[in-house]
Amino acid sequence: MKIFLESLDKGVWDAVVNGPFKQIKIVEGKTVLKEFSQWTLDENKRAYYVVRAKNIISSALTLDEFYRYLCVNQPKKCGMSWK
Repeated sequence: MKIFLESLDKGVWDAVVNGPFKQIKIVEGKTVLKEFSQWTLDENKRAYYVVRAKNIISSALTLDEFYRYLCVNQPKKCGMSWK
């Protein structure tokens, strides 16, 4: 998988290794997420790598694996809730 993702773009593999990039700013000493309209070109590109990585990985999963992933990461969509 690593070689395949790196062959597409090293930024895609970086998104897998380092996790999603969060666009943040400091407001009155607190860290808050930036609105999409405030993202720089570089921030937009890094967010795009995350989306590409998610798309590639989810496309490689079987249907059972995909639903297992969905239930773990978004339990409300599976009718489950973690307490």
